[in-house]
Amino acid sequence: MRFINTLNLQLSSDTMTSLLTLEILLLLTFSFLLGGIVKGVIGTGLPTIALALITATLGLKEGMAIIILPSILTNIYQGLLGGHLKTVFSRSWSFLLATFLTVWVGASFITVVNITALSALLGMILLIYSTIGLTASKLPQPGKSELWLNPFIGSLNGLITGLTGSSVIPGVLYLQSLGLHRDLLIQTMGLLFLTSTTTLALALQKNNLLTTELLTLSAIAFVPSYLGMKMGLIIRMKISEKLFKQLFFIFMLLLGIYIIVRSWLQGIY
Repeated sequence: MRFINTLNLQLSSDTMTSLLTLEILLLLTFSFLLGGIVKGVIGTGLPTIALALITATLGLKEGMAIIILPSILTNIYQGLLGGHLKTVFSRSWSFLLATFLTVWVGASFITVVNITALSALLGMILLIYSTIGLTASKLPQPGKSELWLNPFIGSLNGLITGLTGSSVIPGVLYLQSLGLHRDLLIQTMGLLFLTSTTTLALALQKNNLLTTELLTLSAIAFVPSYLGMKMGLIIRMKISEKLFKQLFFIFMLLLGIYIIVRSWLQGIY
């Protein structure tokens, strides 16, 4: 808590001249290394973990900006070069297009909506996502409803991504319900993250929320992200994916609870 309070004071101080402090660099290294490891093992988790940890310390707006470059760069290969691009587009183009269009709408409200409320929303998303991940053995498939659910879920996902920077609810859960084989699912998730994050970057820039300093931190964060992914690929060969997913969801559950409680306390004081 002392470390978190120190970071909060650094950001709120009128005399603050730079975010490039040792404490913040250590935070970025830990957050993106951990997120990269998880992504290397299960194909997702980098933006979710990094955003949650940064939101719990620096703030939501800062987190949304810092995750941009690591998320874009690590998903270029996963989304575009996974070998199933034609199949992904033919099945999910309306989902991805709706996400692209509505991220702009969600991000346009960042400057007018209470940021504490948005942080609490992110915490709730993590709470729901981790609870479903820990309790649901298999999500129901949409079947014939996929035709209209694609643009509907895509639109809802884009709005939430624009507001919170997170694409896991309902985006990732919906993709996991489609019954895609592993390689196709991983590439579709990569394309979703690539689309969402690239659009979010443009939207943040339009709203003057993407500063040179935050972009610098984002570029720095790519290094531990990449190293973490490499470590994750090695771990994937040696650990049960089921066990790793359980640990991942437990971690996200605790982090979601922390963000909600922290947002509630900020609302009081």
